[in-house]
Amino acid sequence: MRIRLAVTSLIVLAVAGAAAQQRPANEASPVPVRRVILYKSGVGYFEHLGSVTGNADVAIQFTTAQLNDVLQSLTTIDLDGGSIANISYNSIAPIEQRLSALRLPLAADADRLQFYNALRGARVEVHAGTTVTSGRILAVEQRNRTAAAGGTTVEAVTELTVASDDGAVRTIELTSSTSVHFLDRDVRDDVASYLGIVASSRGEDVRRMTLSASGTGTRRLFVSYISEVPIWKSTYRLVLPDGAVKPVLQGWAIVDNTIGQDWANVELSLVAGAPQSFVQQISQPYYARRPVVPLPQTVQLRPQTHGATLTTSGAASDALDAVSRDALAQKMAPAPPAERMAGLGRGGGAAGGVVGGMPEAAGSMMEAIRVVDAAATGQELGDLFEYKLKQPVTIRKNESALVPILNAEVEAERISIWSRGAGSGRPLRGVWLTNTSALTLDGGSFTVIDANAFAGEGLVESMKPGEKRLMSYGADLAVLVKAVPGDGSGHVTKMVAKDGVLTVSQEDRATWKYTARNEDTVARTLVIEHPLRTGWSVGTDPAPAETSANAARYRLNLPSKQEGTLTVTERHAGDTVYRLADFNDRTIAVLVRGGINEAALRRALQPLTDKRAELAAADARLSAINGQITEIGKDQERVRENMKALRGSAE
Repeated sequence: MRIRLAVTSLIVLAVAGAAAQQRPANEASPVPVRRVILYKSGVGYFEHLGSVTGNADVAIQFTTAQLNDVLQSLTTIDLDGGSIANISYNSIAPIEQRLSALRLPLAADADRLQFYNALRGARVEVHAGTTVTSGRILAVEQRNRTAAAGGTTVEAVTELTVASDDGAVRTIELTSSTSVHFLDRDVRDDVASYLGIVASSRGEDVRRMTLSASGTGTRRLFVSYISEVPIWKSTYRLVLPDGAVKPVLQGWAIVDNTIGQDWANVELSLVAGAPQSFVQQISQPYYARRPVVPLPQTVQLRPQTHGATLTTSGAASDALDAVSRDALAQKMAPAPPAERMAGLGRGGGAAGGVVGGMPEAAGSMMEAIRVVDAAATGQELGDLFEYKLKQPVTIRKNESALVPILNAEVEAERISIWSRGAGSGRPLRGVWLTNTSALTLDGGSFTVIDANAFAGEGLVESMKPGEKRLMSYGADLAVLVKAVPGDGSGHVTKMVAKDGVLTVSQEDRATWKYTARNEDTVARTLVIEHPLRTGWSVGTDPAPAETSANAARYRLNLPSKQEGTLTVTERHAGDTVYRLADFNDRTIAVLVRGGINEAALRRALQPLTDKRAELAAADARLSAINGQITEIGKDQERVRENMKALRGSAE
């Protein structure tokens, strides 16, 4: 009976959850979204601000993944004296937990054999053609059917064994024409419950949160939270003009609305940064795994007494400061709409003016782009950077939008880029871009428009204001580059002996010669990236134009139909110090292994060897003299002792 009650309760909960999910998904919320901040870490910060009257329930819909973030960050405030009485949401227990409450020991992915084995002992009526067999399920098994000749396996068959009431045991092959009817109502109910739970796990993933606000009159209700959202993407358009006109860089952000509610005239900010965020499944019920402890043979419980309370902890006040509440209400009030930007928000925005309807004259196009105001204001947020759109935006649920974030003049020099490790003799077309705007450029893709035509695409990493960066977007088929090792490579060793110390300076030298030819009718500026090796330094003649973390960049001017050469020298130097007093054959062997000629080394060290021989001979003579002095001293001491013994006698 206890099991039956548990199953019935589970069915009631499942039906209640299904009914909650079947409520209208497009029900309007009285607290619309007013502010959205999207981050690169895959989360968004949302603010709702709306009005409620009296005691009211307001609802916001999420998915399970979004609800986990909401429960960790939800903030609700009744700004005009009311209170939030309750916040509830439809809970969905894990399918494994719901199935464990059934009498059928079946998993969600059970197959036919597992299904019949779980129902062993159930009364069934099996129809196989014109034969009807009644009884209880005894077993079900699968075997391979083999042909009579040759013993080759043909197919696998499933057989159901039924024990009838008269004691007969029959085995029936389960085919597509075989039907099994369960005679016990309880078994049919258990199977229906099992299938209902499995089917509900495939239902729409909608979690409905209801906020119950209590109070009198019409009041403002503020709700904020973070939610899982798609990462917003950056994309740029670089328009390269002819002549002295500066290039123009346009920036756009691709934003997706997947929270299940329209964004109508929301204040949108995009943050170029990824603050730490994580997912914790706190919206899903968890059950602790408790150990099973067997009872002893005899259980005797003794009455126990417990000590009285000695001290209690003080209660903490959780009242909200009225001044802070008013300040928060002023901050969350919707800002007055700003003036519309010229050229944006009409006819597809500024992008339509650049790529779609291209003016005939390049000067007119550049002038039209230049007068467009910046679409967003920027400000530093610690290590992050925020693009705050000047105009409210509207993005319907399950829709995406391309919103402008940048329109500014920049400095861009047309160049060709070649890296020695690229493996190709053809360089890449690119620009040397300087971010002269006041905004930090978020990393993303870019498209280059050159001479009123598409020139290529590429990728760029984040750039701070004033930063200079190479950007490549296509192959340069007019320039060919070749790199070969130069003649100045080798190993140089220098030894200096002074003040009893030998300093050995070793230097490895390597040179690379780059040869490039320009077949175009116009001159080229080639930027050669020479890879840097750990411990090596490049020479200062010529000096690199700039150095990155792993390459030195050199500028090489290539006139039309001519060649140019560049020679880069590398050096790897190091000093080793030895005390001359400790110099021996082992030290010589170490230097010889380092590339020093042994005969030349020994000739250079011959004066040192001679002096050490003279010093050894002097030490030997000094040791002999010291031995003689010691013997004389011993003889004198012996004479003194004899004289003491003979004192006062005739001897």
